[in-house]
Amino acid sequence: MRPVWWVLLVGALLALVPVQRRIDGIKGLYGPIRDVLYLPSGRVISQLSLGNEGLLADIYWTRAVQYFGRKRLEKDVRLDLLGPLLRITTELDPHLLIAYRFGAVFLAAKPPEGAGHPEKAIELLQRGIVANPDYWRLWQDLGFVYYWDLKDYSHAVKAFEVGSRQPGAQVWMKAVAAMVAARGGDPETSKLLWTQIYRSAENDQMRENALDHLAALTAHEQLEGLDRLLDRFRQLEGRPARSIHDLIAAGLLRGMPVDPSGIPYVIGSNHKAELGPNSKVKLRLLL
Repeated sequence: MRPVWWVLLVGALLALVPVQRRIDGIKGLYGPIRDVLYLPSGRVISQLSLGNEGLLADIYWTRAVQYFGRKRLEKDVRLDLLGPLLRITTELDPHLLIAYRFGAVFLAAKPPEGAGHPEKAIELLQRGIVANPDYWRLWQDLGFVYYWDLKDYSHAVKAFEVGSRQPGAQVWMKAVAAMVAARGGDPETSKLLWTQIYRSAENDQMRENALDHLAALTAHEQLEGLDRLLDRFRQLEGRPARSIHDLIAAGLLRGMPVDPSGIPYVIGSNHKAELGPNSKVKLRLLL
């Protein structure tokens, strides 16, 4: 039965050639219509492929790359066929990892570098994860699409954290999850992840890095608390505090607060709490 379908498919495609040439000859608003998918379903093509799904997947992947490259050269931001071409490719070969990874980049990047459809990139990567559950780098790619393209920090943290638990995943995946959590305003999750990294670290450098991040998170929280006390002092006294000693004298603090490295906090020229000049805390790690 398959040979019969194959003959019918070839015949149908040949019959479309003169029709397509006629369409290409019509100069409409957008010029020749060159980008056409005669069979938009990878599953249909797979049924008609006579066991050549892998070969056809390579062909469609090549076409997707050529299509993307040509559009870039022409500075054409309309990439309507990119998503369908990638879908067909991965339906023909669900394990063609390069199509998921580079395809997601093509889809997610903003025009003119890409299609500007990060939601389609996420859909592509999620299908790739289902088909390749043990390949941790798809979780990595998913996390970066959420982080860079959608600024969705909570989903990015989840992607990096789940990916870090997959076979062979690099330890930095959990570190990235922790940093994104801090960037996204979730210090408790960030602390939890950095604590896990510290406990499971295989070398001193990784442990020191985890401790530095934990110290920065603690200092950041303490600085925010001091700023709230400074606002309270201004409300009570009608003037800004000149030093931490003013807060102690007003009964807002019991003693001199110090950062995780043991150095007292100070009040800066902007009337906000700051790290002392000799502090060893690296707040830049949270940026």
